[in-house]
Amino acid sequence: MIRDVVSVRLPAAEKMVIRKNRILPQGMTEAQARTAQLPRICIVTGTHGDELEGQYVCFLLNRILAESPECVTGIVDIYPAVNPLGIDSITRGIPRFDLDMNRIFPGNPHGTTEESIAARIVADMKGADCAVDIHASNIFLREIPQVRINVNTARRLLPLARELNCDFIWVHAAATVLESTLAWSLNTLGVPCLVIEAGVGMRITREYGRRIAAGLLRLMKRLGIWSGPVDEVTEPIVSTDGQVGFVNANAPGIFIPKVEHWMNIHKGETLGLITNPLDGAVLEEVKSPCNGLVFTLREYPVVNPGSLVARVLDVAARAQK
Repeated sequence: MIRDVVSVRLPAAEKMVIRKNRILPQGMTEAQARTAQLPRICIVTGTHGDELEGQYVCFLLNRILAESPECVTGIVDIYPAVNPLGIDSITRGIPRFDLDMNRIFPGNPHGTTEESIAARIVADMKGADCAVDIHASNIFLREIPQVRINVNTARRLLPLARELNCDFIWVHAAATVLESTLAWSLNTLGVPCLVIEAGVGMRITREYGRRIAAGLLRLMKRLGIWSGPVDEVTEPIVSTDGQVGFVNANAPGIFIPKVEHWMNIHKGETLGLITNPLDGAVLEEVKSPCNGLVFTLREYPVVNPGSLVARVLDVAARAQK
């Protein structure tokens, strides 16, 4: 059933509405579901309006659950667009307020409009047994499917993350900015929340969407929300900040990659060239800082000094661990 989570009046007699699709076990009412204390999962995406990979995941998951309603044994809440204005205008943040929505959680019910919206979203998800917040990268970078977990919640979330059919689990260090994200807020409230990053901004990568949808079914089966068939998943690599090499451009120009995602490379091997189209000069040969695997790669070719070009998982550091 489609339900309004937030409805806010806008200028020119318009409204911003954030909706969810609540899927219950076949023949069960909401009152019966509450009485039975069924497990609940929240699937969230569209926090950034230029990240569309999660739209395909929501489409696939809705179709799968609709085709096998007898296999739904818990409550599934699907929020495909928690920043509908951003998606409609292809804007990363909330366009009217010029804000990154994932930097205002948990919000304030008595605060500004955007703070009130964030608070109502969090309140709607409160009490769930698990949440999965699906993101893509921006338009500049392409990411392999990965789960990102804060080190403070790793012990609780790692077993759940392994079900999500992603290549890589990045356990990253705590940072102040993360305290204003949806995932941090939900974890603080006792709702285990995992963040998936996959693909690139303003695009849909169907292969990634299918993989994530299959992983969500695995997670739902573990939680007692899905009794239907699930696919086997590959064992993800688990890493920390100290095992990731960041590669940044030193020169301005056009980046031409020489490697592919998830490619094994050696320290000093060429990741790509920064070129000058005006005279054909190679301004920089971008080298790998370590032996490892490329899991982030520049998608948008224009770079400036300091632009992130790639991230490489340091396999030597992993071996030492």
